[in-house]
Amino acid sequence: MENYFEKVKNYLLELKYEIVKEDANEGILVIDQEEEGIKNLILDVEDPILIMEQYIFKMKADNGEIFKCLLKKNRDIIHGAFVLDAENRVIFRDTLQVENLDKNELEGSLNSLKLLMSEYADKIIKFAQ
Repeated sequence: MENYFEKVKNYLLELKYEIVKEDANEGILVIDQEEEGIKNLILDVEDPILIMEQYIFKMKADNGEIFKCLLKKNRDIIHGAFVLDAENRVIFRDTLQVENLDKNELEGSLNSLKLLMSEYADKIIKFAQ
């Protein structure tokens, strides 16, 4: 059986991401590329999928207008989507099949997050206030 954790880790290193934490036993990698808007992005290698989650901001109150804006933006995101977790945190989340994962597919998901953060940063800052 292929070691998917090492496969993902090697792709990240080839793509010049800083791995700030890793736990091979749990299948967890945490990466940064702050100049591109990625900070503490968690990658969880759970055969048969790779789960990627980036904390964006915490909702201070139920705000239908913010939810509406985020849902509309989900339509524009190439890979992944905004989600809300049990603690009212807005997270960018993407999942990929790990068995046939290649570097280009992983890079596409990461680039989607970078593009989202660059073009939507002002709105995200406003929502977080």
